[in-house]
Amino acid sequence: MKALLINIPLGHMANDWAPGAIWILAPAIAASMGLSPSELGLLLTIHYVGASIGYLPAGILSDRVSHQGRLLAVTFWWVAIGYILASFAPGFWTLGIILAIAGMGDAAWHPIATGVLVEQMPKRRGMVLGIHAMGGTLSEVGSPLMVGFLLSYFDWRTTLQISVIPAVLMGIVFIFFCRKIPRSAAKAVTQIELREIGKRWLQPAGVLLVLMIATYNMALMSLMSMTPLFLQNSLGYSAAVAGIVFASAMLFGSILQPVIGRFSDGADRHLVFLLGSALAIVCSAVAFLSTKPYLIIGALILNMTLLVSIRSSVLASAVEYAGKRAATTLGFVFVILDGVGALGALAGGYVGETGLQNVFALAGLLSLGSLVLAAVVYAQGRSLEQQKLPN
Repeated sequence: MKALLINIPLGHMANDWAPGAIWILAPAIAASMGLSPSELGLLLTIHYVGASIGYLPAGILSDRVSHQGRLLAVTFWWVAIGYILASFAPGFWTLGIILAIAGMGDAAWHPIATGVLVEQMPKRRGMVLGIHAMGGTLSEVGSPLMVGFLLSYFDWRTTLQISVIPAVLMGIVFIFFCRKIPRSAAKAVTQIELREIGKRWLQPAGVLLVLMIATYNMALMSLMSMTPLFLQNSLGYSAAVAGIVFASAMLFGSILQPVIGRFSDGADRHLVFLLGSALAIVCSAVAFLSTKPYLIIGALILNMTLLVSIRSSVLASAVEYAGKRAATTLGFVFVILDGVGALGALAGGYVGETGLQNVFALAGLLSLGSLVLAAVVYAQGRSLEQQKLPN
């Protein structure tokens, strides 16, 4: 189990390294191809919406096979080959399509790996999901830092090629380690179970939870997509400084994820989400209204830190709502998070056309929307609990 809790997060970090580089590469790509903020937002949306197509099939496949380790090993090579090909893309649409396909390999990792961890430690879902998420978030710390400095010496294409090295290294490691991943004892998911899962998510409580998850990640994605561009184009900082700011937010959020996830295991997850969202709204308001660069930067770092830190609680609440088939459920939830949530990058790009600082107001409004939805879900849950109590 110890080896699992070390190698799975490391694998997550390696697979997310190249996709994490895209956030800081984005301004360089925009400058190289002459893209506007809305076109850049569209490129990022194509990348993440396309990648999200891999989540649900991977989750279903993971629940149908017993040896998930082999599936995990394949994802590293998919990522490495895909992003190397993307570095040779000649134009906007070619780059967007190849990034989308490359991202599917990274997307496939998530429901399979988290499904393995949740199955092995069902009573500590929040904690293990937080530990897994920490590996991915650490890639969004190391990768932006690396990319920010590499762009001082190389163009975005060479920098992207260097960014696939962690995936290649872990791909080699997993050739041997995949055999040590425990086989799943669960039976293959049936069509009847899939229909039952679908019906559950179509219930009012499920729809509200889906909308809450989508608006939450739209807020985060709008910040992540436009903050590096804002720092460089509006405040005049270098790519290295933008990488440091971005990495700082991801680092603090990464450290807090397993802590808050473990705390939410013994508390109401929706209350944890409500508090985190409320504080994020305040940070968005400060970043939008302030004229002082250091205050804006501090607010942005804290804003992204808060939103990243509550991610494991969001995932755990979704698994608990579904009640069965963790990998399939997580595959569906990741589609909502990174597929629908990626529309936040598109919205951020269009709002950024009117002024990049306006994107922070958009993020605050999206966080407010997710907070309201979470409050409704929480109130409904409390009402059901009271109805079950004996008179």
